[in-house]
Amino acid sequence: MLSRLYECRVLHARFHPRAHRFAYRLFFLALDLDELPALARRLRLLRIDRPGLLSFRQRDHLPLHEPLHNPSAPRSAPPDPDSTLKTRVLTLLASRGIAAPADARVLLLTLPRVLGYQFNPVSFYFVTAPDGSPLAALAEVTNTFRETKAYVLGPDTLEPRSSAALPSAFRLRIPKHFYVSPFSNVDLAFDFRLRPPGARLALQIDDFDGARRTLLSTVTSVAAPRPLRDRTLAWLSLKYPLVTLKVIAAIHWEALRLWTKRVPWFAKAARAADQRDLRRPHPSLVRS
Repeated sequence: MLSRLYECRVLHARFHPRAHRFAYRLFFLALDLDELPALARRLRLLRIDRPGLLSFRQRDHLPLHEPLHNPSAPRSAPPDPDSTLKTRVLTLLASRGIAAPADARVLLLTLPRVLGYQFNPVSFYFVTAPDGSPLAALAEVTNTFRETKAYVLGPDTLEPRSSAALPSAFRLRIPKHFYVSPFSNVDLAFDFRLRPPGARLALQIDDFDGARRTLLSTVTSVAAPRPLRDRTLAWLSLKYPLVTLKVIAAIHWEALRLWTKRVPWFAKAARAADQRDLRRPHPSLVRS
């Protein structure tokens, strides 16, 4: 099966206005969305669309049926709310003029629910043609207000292959227009460099203020990918306990450290009009 597990190191390094750096380790699910029915039958520790110690629910991702807040351009009709996650991925690509065949493969990198709790700062989707050639990538970013926004990297963003050892990367710099952190303004730009997963995992998202990089974020594998099996899940759950809860705790702990360093912060409602193309808007945006 193409679904697997990655042990990763996540690094965040802030350069401006104060230097700040931290890193931690976790594991990612890499789910081939065509394999979800088979995974539901063979796995006991990871429940697919059912509650469990570890679980994955398709409804947690890409809620295209929900209204788009402050859209920058008209959007096509949303898919059925009960559609599969793969259908929603292909629908989103089609709305951006990217044609992907029905038999394209979609690999999702994400965190599981733990004891029913779900939070994914960013989930990555990689879409490949039946022959394995890369077609597109998506980055679904979620903030601590549970707002979500999808950034689409089409085939025109695919860089030439730099070496035989590394796959080509999707590369895109795009205005953020999304409130991710109180210590980063919404008018910065995201710079994505996303390599399709293989023997290695190498993902990078930077924040830029004009030509100045203010924040570096990377996700890199620390070991070869492992088959998605119950025994491997059990071992990684012991090695990285309560992985999803660990992430949300780390976010708030590092926010406290930034606050003690007197890093300027920005109120969410201060620039409501600049927060665009997101779903599940916070009440502060709705009121604004």
